[in-house]
Amino acid sequence: MTSTLPQAFTPTTIQASPGQNAKLATLPVSVRLRERLEESSASFFANDNISAFLREGELQELEVEVADKVRDLLRSLVIDIDNDHNTAETAERVARMYLHEVFKGRYQDQPKIASFPNVKKLDEIYTVGPISVRSACSHHLVPILGSCWIGIKPGDQVIGISKFSRVVDWVFSRPHIQEEAVLILADEIERLCHPLGLAILVKAQHYCMKWRGVKEPQTSMVNSVVRGDFRHDPSLKAEFFELVKQQESALTY
Repeated sequence: MTSTLPQAFTPTTIQASPGQNAKLATLPVSVRLRERLEESSASFFANDNISAFLREGELQELEVEVADKVRDLLRSLVIDIDNDHNTAETAERVARMYLHEVFKGRYQDQPKIASFPNVKKLDEIYTVGPISVRSACSHHLVPILGSCWIGIKPGDQVIGISKFSRVVDWVFSRPHIQEEAVLILADEIERLCHPLGLAILVKAQHYCMKWRGVKEPQTSMVNSVVRGDFRHDPSLKAEFFELVKQQESALTY
């Protein structure tokens, strides 16, 4: 079967910096990237975006390296990937899935989202949702699936409502714990449109509880964050949650 990933890359040769022994070192792309991050004192936790540190062609190199590691994992699980037609290409598929789909929020830049002046000086709140949430638990790397609602009290800038879905997808496409994901999403939305008030509600099911462990198929987690006018005005906060309830009820018909 023909591989779906690029052929292996030749590791980049790195010249030792002045003052160090003048010897060359060939390093895997993950090691080069890690060193780049550490030299910049940049965080590279599971839910961080590290796209600014990737250079041209390195994501393709990373695909090859990750596929090699997944192949080792499968062999350690005593799966005959050399003769089993069902798993012969699994390592390549998993590498591509992680880097370009389920964890793409780590390796890709934020989608381009333009903001516009609030020309009409709109000051009434609105909600957008439900927006699909697709993520993975950073403890077990199994799915987190659910919905998100966003409430906005506009400031001087606004963004199109479809753009909220793009930001949600980008933020949640990383390994997460739900409590932190909501905070990261709130930070990104505030940076994009500087609302006077922001409220976010996420309801999700965690497969680390449904599929393994306690195996509770109906259990879900709900959490929220409120900032600005939503935090300081209880009536606005109550209005947001009432609007979410109405949107949920409308979906049942």
